[in-house]
Amino acid sequence: MRVRMKVTVSGTRDGEPWPEKGSVVDLPDGEAKQLIAAGIAAEPDDEPEVEEATAPPAEASTPTGRKPVAKPK
Repeated sequence: MRVRMKVTVSGTRDGEPWPEKGSVVDLPDGEAKQLIAAGIAAEPDDEPEVEEATAPPAEASTPTGRKPVAKPK
């Protein structure tokens, strides 16, 4: 059964590192169902799960010159 990993699992499985979060892996049905029940994996969608980060556009700043010096009172 193919599942999509919802988390990154530390350690190894059958001597190999676990697939990264978002990866799809083929597992025996019993193991896949246990991971799904535990919330560690989910049945894969048609579309791969991709995290997208968007940052606001950077502000363009222009120097305004020197700041006026405060006058002593």
